[in-house]
Amino acid sequence: MQKPAKRKFDVNEIRKDFPILNLQINGKPLCYLDNAATTHKPDIVIEGTKHYYTHENANIHRGLHFLSEAATQSYENARLKVKEYINAMSSSEIIFVRGATEAINLVAATMGNGKFIGEGDEIIVSNMEHHANIVPWQMLCERVGAKLKVIPINDNGELILEEYDKLLNEKTKMVSIVHISNSLGTINPIKEIIDRAHKFNVPVLIDGAQTVQHSRVDVQDLDCDFFVFSGHKVFGPTGIGVLYGKTSYLNQLPPYQGGGDMIRTVSFDQTTFDGLPNKFEAGTPNIVGGIGLGVALLYINSFDINDIIEYETKLLEYATEKLLSINGLKIIGTAKEKASVISFVIDGIHSYDIGTMLDTYGIAIRTGHHCSQPTMKRFGVSATARASFVLYNTFEEIDRLYNGLLKIKKMMA
Repeated sequence: MQKPAKRKFDVNEIRKDFPILNLQINGKPLCYLDNAATTHKPDIVIEGTKHYYTHENANIHRGLHFLSEAATQSYENARLKVKEYINAMSSSEIIFVRGATEAINLVAATMGNGKFIGEGDEIIVSNMEHHANIVPWQMLCERVGAKLKVIPINDNGELILEEYDKLLNEKTKMVSIVHISNSLGTINPIKEIIDRAHKFNVPVLIDGAQTVQHSRVDVQDLDCDFFVFSGHKVFGPTGIGVLYGKTSYLNQLPPYQGGGDMIRTVSFDQTTFDGLPNKFEAGTPNIVGGIGLGVALLYINSFDINDIIEYETKLLEYATEKLLSINGLKIIGTAKEKASVISFVIDGIHSYDIGTMLDTYGIAIRTGHHCSQPTMKRFGVSATARASFVLYNTFEEIDRLYNGLLKIKKMMA
């Protein structure tokens, strides 16, 4: 079957797909530069979720009536879309969860059953992780007596791979690493990281929360053992995410939660569990979220991913040049390989003041530690201002950010 033709990349046409971009904030057109926190939803996703509630609203699996069968088909079709988008080997390797955070918690909790990680074992993360890829592993270490090891980063915000090599040893039982840093924008060489870990037979989890909306993902080519991401950061609904895991690992892990839909038989003496993916999806799932995520991936896939990468790279280069021309502004995170995320500080102006005043101009950015306090500490700051761009942002919006920052500097002088 011939694949449908890709859409021409035209940012003006793309912006028409996102109704929220028509909003006025404080009397000015919305300039939304907070996409690393969450992305907006195109009409096709909004209509897709509405269609479920108006035409298919029912609980999935085991229902024999029309609505239940329709809802089940839509939900499982969404799983298939995720499988195809990240090139998993099987749909059963796709576990729907609440988001990347729950996906990591699921793996951390179930790996600590004594079969994989126990007392004296070591888990490796990096100094640029989101808290969601630190805290679950800390909790596991406290529970079983394992140790958390950290790959340091250099002044540009890049992993020091020589130090990573020193950390890998026979005690290492898991490497959990971010692909694209939400606070720095650094793109890590994850295939190389995975290959080095596999030489020690160590499984690798990739935090792809900032990946899917910006670049191509092929989990088979990466050979990662686990890959996680959230729907709301890829133009999909909130409260839905994905855990991809190799069948060989998922089959060995125990259930994360107990309840309906993840069992085969239940008695007061014994319960037997269903196979993949049901084993990890107890209770009524976020049906509409899964359906909406599937539609969101179809939306991204309607474009040539290379066009998205090329456009966002130009946005990043333009924004970097403009911001660095502002006296007293310093960019935190200057890795050679970066996604369209810029964290910055301005001498004498707190990041919260920057964010508050930009909002009066209709400009939305993120301020704070970005759920990455160890990274902030590494660079000697408590917080940064962060602008992040996706396919619907424009060069004119970057000009608005630049001019807004100039006004703030003048006001705060």
